[in-house]
Amino acid sequence: MTPPVKRPHILLGNVFFSPFSYGGATVVAEEVARDLVARDAARVSAVSLMSRAEMAPYTVMRAQNAGVDNYMINMPAGRGYEANYDNPEVGRVFDELIADLAPDLMHLHCIQEIGVDALRAAKRANLPAILSVHDFWWICERQFMIRMDNVYCAQNPVNIDNCKSCVGNWEAAKARLLCLHEVARDVDMITYPSHFARELSEASGLAPGRGVVWGNGVHLPGPDFAAAQAARRARDPRLVFGFVGGPSQIKGWPIIRKAFQELGAETGRDDFVVQVVDGSMDGSWWRGIDLSDLPGEWQVVPRFKQAQMDQFYAGIDVLLFMSQWKETFGLAIREALARGIRVIQTESGGTTEHGAAHAQELIPIGAGSQILMPQLDAALSAHPAPAPDPVAITGFGDQAREFEALVARVLASVKG
Repeated sequence: MTPPVKRPHILLGNVFFSPFSYGGATVVAEEVARDLVARDAARVSAVSLMSRAEMAPYTVMRAQNAGVDNYMINMPAGRGYEANYDNPEVGRVFDELIADLAPDLMHLHCIQEIGVDALRAAKRANLPAILSVHDFWWICERQFMIRMDNVYCAQNPVNIDNCKSCVGNWEAAKARLLCLHEVARDVDMITYPSHFARELSEASGLAPGRGVVWGNGVHLPGPDFAAAQAARRARDPRLVFGFVGGPSQIKGWPIIRKAFQELGAETGRDDFVVQVVDGSMDGSWWRGIDLSDLPGEWQVVPRFKQAQMDQFYAGIDVLLFMSQWKETFGLAIREALARGIRVIQTESGGTTEHGAAHAQELIPIGAGSQILMPQLDAALSAHPAPAPDPVAITGFGDQAREFEALVARVLASVKG
């Protein structure tokens, strides 16, 4: 009789994890872990951070959600520059957790503030490790390749010698980069959410040849989404634009504002609605932002949880994605495309891979409102055109199954 296949025990690390969740990488880490556990495909233990003044530094508190134990390391305030990327105290906690939990594989996502000694802990224990890169933290001290003047860096590849005017201490930034790249060379596999992210990172010296593309999944629409969308359109036939980026230059808000101002001045149109999402934790992003001089009806809506996603997307017809930097992945774009929402977007790196199916002409980064305004007008002129067909987009379940295959591949290579 063939013995049953042992389900692997994965030690997952991410700066945030339920019950303290924030950011797209956290969503990916949580959803993949939950799917693996729900299908009994793996056991998952998580490690994340917290900061509680009443607890001693580097003590650990355990919580559990959806079958995943989360070991939260209490981080002290006032940590220095180096401790945010290489912290031996955190590494010591990982040493202890690895010894106690005896996992089969470590999987790290965003480790800013956790630091690379977590990966050294895996090496010390001869534990295979997969690193998932979600942003440019590994090649850019500023994490998103956005310069001090809030303009996209545009280096390709990134050369630390060109970063002297952008970092507070160039020697420290260079030491940080060398440390990160040295540790990354020992990782068994590095995953990237797009071809763009992998090519730029490896060209910039991050463990060339170790990377694979592991695209992020999204929450797919529920069975009632199309009916809810149709009912909203029947109640109010006006075209609804949606914007989830926040009122910052790097997300393209000044261009969006100017384009709508020009739309009103040149066409007199005001037969539309714009919903802007306040993605802040405290509702502060759009507080004090005057929208009264813009044509149409403007609505500020609160940030939504994953379970409320269908409700938001059923309320819009066109997603505006005007990012002014090249991102590693376009989560919101894929959420929209999966639901038959049109997209107007910039040519922003990984966001365009499988993300332009409903888009008009991609808008170059740095281009002004002269390209966006005609696209707004064209969308209004075409309304009420039938909604586009949804695009086949990977869900979190499929992403988790792809990760199972990657884990099996790494474990097989370790066994030789």
